[in-house]
Amino acid sequence: MPLISGPHTLAGQMSGRRERRDLTHQARSARMRISELRQRMQRLFRMRPMELACRSRQELYKWLEQTSIAGHKVAPHDSLFIEAGSDPILAHVHKRLQQHDFTGVALWSRDWFCETVAPRFFEGTVCAETPVYLGEYFRETLDHIVAAAEEARRGRFCLLGYPALSFGDPVDWHLDPLSGRRAPLAHWSHFDPPAPELVGDCKVVWELNRHQWLVHLGQAYHFTRDERYTWRFSVYVRDWLLANPSGMGINWASSLEVALRLISWCWALTMFRGAKTLAPELFEVMLNAIWIHASHVERYLSSYSSPNTHLTGEALGLLYAGIIFSDLRKGARWREQGIQILLEESERQILPDGTYFEQSTCYQRYTVEIYLHFLILAARNGIPIPPSLPQRVQRMCDVLLALRRPDGSMPQIGDADGGWLMPLSIRTPDDCRGIFSTAAALFHRSDYAWAAGGLAPETLWLLGPSAVRTFAMLSPAPPSESPSRVFQNGGYVVMRSTWEEDAHHLILDAGPLGCPISGAHGHADLLSIQCSVFGEPCIVDPGMSGYAAHHDWREFFRSSAAHSTVMIDRVSQATPEGPFAWKSRPQARLLRWRSTATYDLADAVHHGYCRLPDPVVHRRRVVFMKPRGWIVVDDLEGQAEHLVEVLFQFLPVPVILDQTGWARVHGGPHHELLVRTLAAIPLSAALHEGGLTPIQGWYSADYGQRRPAPLLSYSTVARLPLRVVTLLLPSKKASVRLPVVSLGAAEGSVLVELVFEDWQDTIEIGEQDIVHESKELCAPL
Repeated sequence: MPLISGPHTLAGQMSGRRERRDLTHQARSARMRISELRQRMQRLFRMRPMELACRSRQELYKWLEQTSIAGHKVAPHDSLFIEAGSDPILAHVHKRLQQHDFTGVALWSRDWFCETVAPRFFEGTVCAETPVYLGEYFRETLDHIVAAAEEARRGRFCLLGYPALSFGDPVDWHLDPLSGRRAPLAHWSHFDPPAPELVGDCKVVWELNRHQWLVHLGQAYHFTRDERYTWRFSVYVRDWLLANPSGMGINWASSLEVALRLISWCWALTMFRGAKTLAPELFEVMLNAIWIHASHVERYLSSYSSPNTHLTGEALGLLYAGIIFSDLRKGARWREQGIQILLEESERQILPDGTYFEQSTCYQRYTVEIYLHFLILAARNGIPIPPSLPQRVQRMCDVLLALRRPDGSMPQIGDADGGWLMPLSIRTPDDCRGIFSTAAALFHRSDYAWAAGGLAPETLWLLGPSAVRTFAMLSPAPPSESPSRVFQNGGYVVMRSTWEEDAHHLILDAGPLGCPISGAHGHADLLSIQCSVFGEPCIVDPGMSGYAAHHDWREFFRSSAAHSTVMIDRVSQATPEGPFAWKSRPQARLLRWRSTATYDLADAVHHGYCRLPDPVVHRRRVVFMKPRGWIVVDDLEGQAEHLVEVLFQFLPVPVILDQTGWARVHGGPHHELLVRTLAAIPLSAALHEGGLTPIQGWYSADYGQRRPAPLLSYSTVARLPLRVVTLLLPSKKASVRLPVVSLGAAEGSVLVELVFEDWQDTIEIGEQDIVHESKELCAPL
């Protein structure tokens, strides 16, 4: 080692560190590639003939496209439209085609669209009264939309959890501004899947290229009639089409992204259809681009690669193209394909109790959006829908309504990417009021109207001014069912004191780890809980701050260490195998559910730790002593010595841990949650917040965001079996005197005695029943 550390030595040290980081990154990438190859080989041997044929056909098309044999070229003018029939405008189009008057073709094609879109598209976008109602009912929301449109007009984009991103001037459609990486202009199959070291975070690139912000430009024009928005729309679209030739670049790599862009164009074109500066030539170019987009989606449907919201989103894109552009030669086929897929997938992806099969509230909300659009478009266009579909969609809304916290926010469960199908209003990802409002008007449901808290602007855009009258006839009221519910198929248990805004609310996740196909969007969160007291969230799911481009953070946020459950030997309940797969997918199972006027009981178990050398079975019982609070009993069955950690992840709120092991969680100025975990042996209590080695104590409200947040852990090293009991006690007044707690056991029952200042509770939790005795105590002299 040199005696003097000069600049050359420091440069060498820094270079060495960079080389080590590069080698580490390369090794990780190599491991991921080997893992992906292994998964693909295993998948290949399990494929059925239909899947093998579909994938082989798609691979053949990829090869043909790269050899320029079967690429999606601009369709010849005379092959775009069906025969004119009795349509006078189409007759003019065909006449101009015969005369090779392509300027006339463009002009009449635009007129054809403006004439035919009104009865086919969403009523709010084509009704002359919509701007009047927007100004009367939603002035503040409209101001936010116009502000977002102004930002987009100036080249600044609020995407996911990132505010005011700039992609250069002119916009670089292939750039990830966060990493500075730019995806090369290669055939889209080279980005399947997109490698973060090559393209950065593809989610950010794709979010820009969904073009949903073009709809904000259209909304702003629809209300203001300011032609600057039309001009900017035209500039952006022309620039995008030049920079993204058919099939070339990262923006063709996901059929879902292609479909969502197609949907955005349908909305934007409808909004701008009467604009004076919308050139007929631009419409003609976009018409060809929509043809190419729909053809690409049809060719590369995610029928087997991602048969989840990817497939239903793609089907909706085909439905849009087939309905709005039904006079195109492929229009009828696209429409029928979209309908067939959406109907078939509703039976597979929506479980009988209304839970979305990927165990994610974000993608459940996304699926509800997709099917609301489907139902509304079907009604507008006379498409017959089986009665079972609206019933399924309502059951999905019922699940969201039950999971909805007393403050109106939607808890996070599983993955979340922060995206929306069509953001017609500026909302945070946990705000489902727009969905409840539209569902209330569509299904005439007073409980959805209650959850919406009033008519939402999305409803006006989707259903038109008639929805204002429909909504006004509803009498908003909470559901008539018990506030506490269980969803057997999804495994969600909801315990709730009342339907009021200041209610206590707890969710127990006793379902599978994701869907049966891959578990891609599931988390290792078996038997985890979330809790709100006096209407305020306290114990929460940590969320998800990023996907494949954020490897370490992704692994943390979907691990057991980030969730309010029990962790054994510092290992997760399941082991990841790539960013969207698991080596094993254990399931929780609900053994018992009982709800009475005085208590709720959920009894569940999982075997995720049976893969350890000494198998461990985790059983969790949650008892809600209404409305006093919860008792959580964790029984861990095994034979050897293990490290046991009982974890509670909180929002970024003050948490105070005293020397006796009691934690005070300050959720508001006048209330708190008291937490205490006990066992027959001593437990070590600790708070962790914003830790990096290891990562622990973090919370993400949206994609790309993360904040330090308190994680409370109670831990011990003990020989199993072991029983651990946790008390979650809401307290109305801050700094209340802590209760005296006694634990006991009798013939398999759990005995808990709580002595407060003025009352005493004795709870016996048996295998068959619960006995609760409460009595007032005399005040001390």
